[in-house]
Amino acid sequence: MSAAPVLLLHPHDDLAVALRDLAAGDSVPVGGAEVVLRAPVAAKHKFALRNFRKGETAKLYGVTVGRAVRDIARGDWIHTGNLEHATQGCAVREARCEWIPPGVSRWAGATFDGYRRRDGRVGTANYWIVVPLVFCENRNLLTIRAALLDALGYSRAGPYQAFAQDLIHTWRSGGGPEALAALRLRDSGPNGPESGRRPLFPGVDGLQFLLHEGGCGGTQDDAQALCGLLAGYITHPNVAGATVLSLGCQHAQIALIEREIALREPGYDRPFLVFEQQKSRSERNMMEDAIRSTFLGIAGAGDSRREPAGLERLIAGMECGGSDGFSGISANPVIGAVADRLTALGASVILSEFPELCGVEQELADRCVTRELAARYLDLMARYQERAVAVGSGFHQNPSHGNIQDGLITDAMKSAGAAKKGGTAPVTDVLDYPGWITRPGLTLLCTPGNDVESTTAMAGAGANLMFFSTGLGTPTGNPVTPVIKISTTSELAKRLPDIIDFDAGAVIRGERSPDELGGELLDLCIAVASGRVQPAAVRLGQADFIPWKRGVSL
Repeated sequence: MSAAPVLLLHPHDDLAVALRDLAAGDSVPVGGAEVVLRAPVAAKHKFALRNFRKGETAKLYGVTVGRAVRDIARGDWIHTGNLEHATQGCAVREARCEWIPPGVSRWAGATFDGYRRRDGRVGTANYWIVVPLVFCENRNLLTIRAALLDALGYSRAGPYQAFAQDLIHTWRSGGGPEALAALRLRDSGPNGPESGRRPLFPGVDGLQFLLHEGGCGGTQDDAQALCGLLAGYITHPNVAGATVLSLGCQHAQIALIEREIALREPGYDRPFLVFEQQKSRSERNMMEDAIRSTFLGIAGAGDSRREPAGLERLIAGMECGGSDGFSGISANPVIGAVADRLTALGASVILSEFPELCGVEQELADRCVTRELAARYLDLMARYQERAVAVGSGFHQNPSHGNIQDGLITDAMKSAGAAKKGGTAPVTDVLDYPGWITRPGLTLLCTPGNDVESTTAMAGAGANLMFFSTGLGTPTGNPVTPVIKISTTSELAKRLPDIIDFDAGAVIRGERSPDELGGELLDLCIAVASGRVQPAAVRLGQADFIPWKRGVSL
């Protein structure tokens, strides 16, 4: 690999990427020729390799990523003032899924230590969850959390409680603002001191509470989607059992979630404790029963033990968030190398975030194993875009302020890099939200690009492990599924070691290939799936949960 100052991602590209800050007048080698820069180009940003007339389209990663809104000269910096979002057309074509799997002999016969479920799926963790069917029960959830979390030994005593006590002690002792400003956290580690308490039931990794704002007040379709998502969590291979709180009069009825559970796991046999407030003698009585029954349910799951399972039992969700101009060059291709290895080993891989697949539709449609799947994918993309346009938006509005500042100036440019997380394997299934995984191989799952809505949906679809690339840094986690965070640069990994698990920056420096680092990341994946390594999001107790209400969220 090369440590050159710029990178040409595809032979047909007419944009190149700056790998470090470049000055106006710099002459840089690209594709056997020299390009003189007409303006400064910051690292991660792009510049023109040819002269563009207004209206001409530009390519990056070999696909159309924008249209010139004015004439652009060779060597010009590319920004929102001279390039706008544009994509090429797409259509259902004859499937051409010729794929050469990567070598996986090193992992042949490898296993991870997980929790086996009756339906054959295997958990990488073992949680008890408490779920409201409607937002009216959120206060009762918080009451149960306050009653049980610390009592069962699942609270995390970080450095901040001790810091607050130090502030109080100093204040009471007469210390003023200067004395308070001099105080520092007591420890130097990234996660603070632990409480020293062990869980009462070590076979259960934790107690999670899925607070949300849905269940009533929306449409019946909203209630159906919410119940489908919650059923995905209740039947999740990482979940030992569930406590469900219902008010009684809401759209999201108990019978509805029971039907959704039966669809996902016929004969579901894990503990499923339901409490309906409007049928109870009093709130006090219901809460007493709920806390007692939840305690007994966790106690019953407390003796659970991990057992070896083949890697084909892994269901990996692929996510990116806080993306930068290097995401599609380092971290996402590294994740894609893991995706291809897992697919070759018979596992399942999920690629979601449909607004961030805008511009690569043709490539993904061509990778679908049947014309029917390709048509389904393109139909879901088109209907999503239509809903966005109907409310005055569109996929072109997906890039965030941070994305644009770091070189991802159009949605197509962002999407071309984001799709790299899915590797190169054939697409074996296409699911609408809130679908669930039933096939090995690569599945396309319709979700928003919003990090938490997407990770929430992938866990609901059965992902028992997730890979999450970030260039700007984000702490996102999930209540039941371990999330492994991969940084695009070594600078980010060093600056935010408390949220980053794996550094892909060696790719940018030209020291390692995505394929090489993909093998190392797969090894980390096995360690995390076995419970031997806790990702940063798990250590921090980051349990983000946002159901997607089927409106427009990009």
